Amino acid sequence: MCLLCYLVREQCKNIRDKIVDLLKAGMGYRTIGKQLGEKATTVGAIIRKWKKFKMTVNLPLSRVPCKISPREASMIMRKVRDQPRTTRQDLVNDLKRAGTTVSKKTISNTLRRHGLKSCRAHKVPLLKPVHVQACLKYANDHLDDPEEEWEKVMWSDETKIELFGLNSTRRVWRKKKDEYNPKNTIPTVKHGGGNIILWGCFSAKGTGRLHRIEGRMDGAMYREILANNLLPSVRALKMGRGWVFQHDNDPKHTARATTEWFRKKHLKVLEWPSQSPDLNPIEDLWRELKVCIAQQQPRNLKDLEKVCMEEWAKIPAAVFANLVKNYRKRIISVIANKDSVTPLKSTYDKNYRLLHALLEERRGMKC
Repeated sequence: MCLLCYLVREQCKNIRDKIVDLLKAGMGYRTIGKQLGEKATTVGAIIRKWKKFKMTVNLPLSRVPCKISPREASMIMRKVRDQPRTTRQDLVNDLKRAGTTVSKKTISNTLRRHGLKSCRAHKVPLLKPVHVQACLKYANDHLDDPEEEWEKVMWSDETKIELFGLNSTRRVWRKKKDEYNPKNTIPTVKHGGGNIILWGCFSAKGTGRLHRIEGRMDGAMYREILANNLLPSVRALKMGRGWVFQHDNDPKHTARATTEWFRKKHLKVLEWPSQSPDLNPIEDLWRELKVCIAQQQPRNLKDLEKVCMEEWAKIPAAVFANLVKNYRKRIISVIANKDSVTPLKSTYDKNYRLLHALLEERRGMKC
């Protein structure tokens, strides 16, 4: 026990003993309370306990024995480790078959005592061994690249943004009777209310153009997007000579005609491993963009496109510089997690928290 806890405990015992002594001296509850600076109800509770048990110290609390034995707890932990998607009801049924009846709350408490809690499973690309090896090769090949090299890269990607895409995760503060008040409900429509597909790019110097893709994109449309948006973005950001373009291995990106287009334009393309979105820092920007759009609550696809363009242009320049500056940490994370291309959660969250903080500071409000 720490010294402070010991002193507080001793002080409480001394006060209780003084209350009993003053009671024996003929003082009333209120008089004792005023003299010792305690409430009359507190004085009365201490005196009643003294009269009943002839003591002033707290009685030890009775502990309810755990219904789950150490052996059964080990069985639960073993099953959860082998099958993380096991539900609490499954574990309740397993124990019932073993002769022990417990509630799901007891299961939760047991798992928490062993350091486990229920979390939402993250969605990640389905990886084959060849994908893992390709990502490791990319990480090792570029591990020692200086920061200046990444500053020359123009990152790009496409994303789908739904009109009501993030509304399902929002919460409201309300009273029970106001559950159907329009302010406390979320309008839903079939198929997310429609969506738009965006192509965007950025570098350490800032955002490039954001383009809405109309219809189904093929190789010809992709090359037109690059000509009308990528090249003007490079000139606007003053990338200079020696810049490198990054895109994934979508068939439209790697088509022979597209490869020939890059050759004729004398553009260098970064060799990219398949199924590795977490290696692309633009994913951080897409995530924040979708959060901001959900807060704006656009009512139709035209408004959705307008909000996307506005929010994309408002992202602070410091965000891009930080994403590129910390790119080596992503590479180190891939090497550290040899069986996965997903970066270490702490590294990703650190980048995202900084991104979020910078955007909050710009808006002057909490996102």
